[in-house]
Amino acid sequence: MPGCGLLCQYDTSKLVRIQSVRLGSLKWSLNAAILLFICVMLLWNRSYQEVELLVSSVTTKVKGVARVRLPGAGDVVWDQVDYSGPSQEKNSFFVVTNVIVTQNQKQGKCPEVPLKGRLCRSDADCEAGGWDQQSHGIQTGSCLKADVLKKTCEVSAWCPVETRTKPPRPALLAAAENFTVLIKNNIRFPAFHFIRRNILPEMNDGYLRSCRRDNDTLCPIFRLGDVVREAGEKFSEMAVEGGVIGILIRWDCNLDRLMRRCLPSYSFRRLDEKESNRTLYPGLNFRFAKYSSVDGAEQRTLYKAFGIRFDVLVFGQAGRFSFVQLVLYVGSTLSYYALTTVMIDWLIGTSCYSAEVGQIYSEKKVESVADKQKCILCVSYVDERNIRLVKRSQKKSLQLVKPTSVQPHKEDIGHLRAAIFLLQLGPAPDSSHKPDPAHDSSHKPDLAHNPDPSHKPDPAHDPDPSHKPDPAPDSSHKPDPAPERRRPAWCQCGSCAASSLPQEELCCRRSAGACVASSPPFERLVLRRPLLEAVLLYRDPLAPPPAGRGRAAALRHCAYGQYVSWRFGVPPPGAHPAIPSCCVRRVRDEYPSPDGRYGGFRPAGTASVQAAANGEL
Repeated sequence: MPGCGLLCQYDTSKLVRIQSVRLGSLKWSLNAAILLFICVMLLWNRSYQEVELLVSSVTTKVKGVARVRLPGAGDVVWDQVDYSGPSQEKNSFFVVTNVIVTQNQKQGKCPEVPLKGRLCRSDADCEAGGWDQQSHGIQTGSCLKADVLKKTCEVSAWCPVETRTKPPRPALLAAAENFTVLIKNNIRFPAFHFIRRNILPEMNDGYLRSCRRDNDTLCPIFRLGDVVREAGEKFSEMAVEGGVIGILIRWDCNLDRLMRRCLPSYSFRRLDEKESNRTLYPGLNFRFAKYSSVDGAEQRTLYKAFGIRFDVLVFGQAGRFSFVQLVLYVGSTLSYYALTTVMIDWLIGTSCYSAEVGQIYSEKKVESVADKQKCILCVSYVDERNIRLVKRSQKKSLQLVKPTSVQPHKEDIGHLRAAIFLLQLGPAPDSSHKPDPAHDSSHKPDLAHNPDPSHKPDPAHDPDPSHKPDPAPDSSHKPDPAPERRRPAWCQCGSCAASSLPQEELCCRRSAGACVASSPPFERLVLRRPLLEAVLLYRDPLAPPPAGRGRAAALRHCAYGQYVSWRFGVPPPGAHPAIPSCCVRRVRDEYPSPDGRYGGFRPAGTASVQAAANGEL
């Protein structure tokens, strides 16, 4: 529809169908494998569901009693109040497994612990009021004996200061291995209005008193020794310096009606670095004190507690069927079917398949279109034997453009044999014959050239590869009486015509000399009418002889093809032969257009469909 533009156009891809049992079977086998993979992943990952993350809360309760023999205090019974530490953290609990006790501390003055770098010889080595991060108190400025051999600075602190730094082995509270913990976990999925807890509705008080994880993985009561063992550790070794154990609760809930399931699964792992020789300050410990009053004076018992902290980590999600998610998944997986095309194309293009089939498939599927601005032209000079490849230029004359590469001339054997036969026939007939009555130079130019559509010209040859429209030639074909006065600066033979297009400014010679268009081989191989008519008949034996304006166009374009076969032989692939201006002018003088209009220089790769329909190619 004229004037409709892009709104009235529809573009679609080109389809190449290959009739092959092997390729057809391979295609449907690959498609079936891809479909099976898509369905398996759809069901395995439940990609058809809408997903919601959980909101969680955790509470714990530790129970157990142990008898501990403390140095200087004898046997002491510890319950959950003693070994659970001073406070409980969020989503975690602490159990004391080892302890260093310093008894009967009172406020006073005493020597500092004789650690490395803290020894003194006199009071001058002690700074009154000084302290640092390793001090147990504030220095008084005096230097006292800490033991028989060492002297340290006196400090004002809780005396006696804590002297032991290494925890006892084995751990004093190794019996904590048999303690138990009840974990209560409540979860919620707000988007689905779903609430669940790890203590399931069917779990009553009797069940909780008797359940064990050995035979029931859903039991919410855990023995601490079993937790450490399932984390890959040994409780007796970990209890010496302490550490951190993670209790992981995972909820993977399916809220579809027919497959509703929402149960917790438990796993355990150690979270801190367990290698003491690789870690500075390994394990986990803290200090606390128990205060008392003796004879009106306050005193305390200091405890440096080592233990295991258990962190309860809850994560998971719930899914419910969603039609939107199903459509999105199906749409996203359709691109997987492109793998079939990629694999089969690769198979055809490699040596794994028939080379002949691959060549035919490539020719049918791939269509090369030359860029109008980056067209590669090939130039052949009569005084050179090579073929020059040059890039088309819009500013510089084609005669002056430097070649990108030079290739040897590849002879067309068939055309060479025909040329030798014709040259042996003797001199060519006089080319100044009378023109065809259809070539009436008095005919007024039409708006566009329209040759006889019954003639099928050779599509491999360019219409007029070097000139814009020239005025209608004189029917007498008389040579120019003064060619030198209109000779262009780039012309070397003296027979070229001036042009306003740089790509049409090409001479038959690289250096000055005689023009090839005036040579006898040019008359016999390019201009001879019986030869051109025989070539046209050979190309299409059943086509009627062209008549009228189409006759001159057919002979002219056939002459161009004869020149290309003569001077270029087999042109390099992807390159367009450029015919010199003098040769084009000579052919036009011999077979002129009745209306004086010519197509001019137009590479075959960029010619329009209308030009092909008009017989210009």
